[in-house]
Amino acid sequence: MANDALPQVAEPASSAYTRRIDRVIDHLRANLDRPVKLGELAEVACLSEFHFHRIFRAVTGETVNNFTNRLRQEKAARLLRYSKQSLTAIALDCGFSSPSTFSRAFQSGYGLSPSRYRKGEELNNSKICKEGASGIGYVLPMSEEERRAAFPVRVLDFPQRQAAYIRVTDTSDPARVLAAFGTMVEWAKTQPGLGQGVLFGMSADDPHVTPQHLYRYEVCLAASEPFVCAEGMSALTMPAMRYAVVRVSGDLYRVATAWDYLYRSWLINSDYEPQHAPALEIFSNKEQATDWSHLELELCVPIRKMSERTS
Repeated sequence: MANDALPQVAEPASSAYTRRIDRVIDHLRANLDRPVKLGELAEVACLSEFHFHRIFRAVTGETVNNFTNRLRQEKAARLLRYSKQSLTAIALDCGFSSPSTFSRAFQSGYGLSPSRYRKGEELNNSKICKEGASGIGYVLPMSEEERRAAFPVRVLDFPQRQAAYIRVTDTSDPARVLAAFGTMVEWAKTQPGLGQGVLFGMSADDPHVTPQHLYRYEVCLAASEPFVCAEGMSALTMPAMRYAVVRVSGDLYRVATAWDYLYRSWLINSDYEPQHAPALEIFSNKEQATDWSHLELELCVPIRKMSERTS
């Protein structure tokens, strides 16, 4: 049988994601001597900046920052042990701004100073390795089968809608976010036809990398009826888009577990990739939107069919 007559076997989607992240890792390794911005890495991966960090962690098990810091410090450890470069040269070669910054980072990551390591002491306390999977403390200990059963994924098409939103620019105080939800719910009661509006939250920032005091979160209400924004609100158009949707009922730990499953398990093994748009948290019960002890949510990741060109 000729080779061109052989049946073509579709490549698992997880392999395509792995290739994308492999390109990012190769790019990071080749550029450890300089700061590499999020947009640059997302472009290398052919992924949206909105979802890049979650996809990276889903594939590698580490955040981008932890992974990059680990690569820098591992490179520094090799140079300290196997080269005659000065500490200053090693610091700059590994992307640290100064020898003092390098020394503090190395001490924090490995439990001893660069000079002591160069003299032959062994690394006995690698904080970097222990923190490799940081950020997953909220994820519940569930097997993959349990997660799949608990969080079935639906693919839904949402129509274009107009939405009013309140932007919270400092989420370090959860009361600010809760107050915005309360304001939005009360305002909806004053607008004809908005009682059936869809209440949701979204953000252009990534909670894994943006400091909480700088993190922006939008509390939104989408409706098919015209409305007049109250003071402190703005309006936007939500374009028609396809979403992967998971329904979750429970506390913040269960919500975190559902998000983790959606990105880490379902998405990277599907035939979809994330669109360049924020993920949504739709509140099924608007009246209970300020009670975060028990949440009724639909978690929505904007998706499209994976492009062969970018895989």
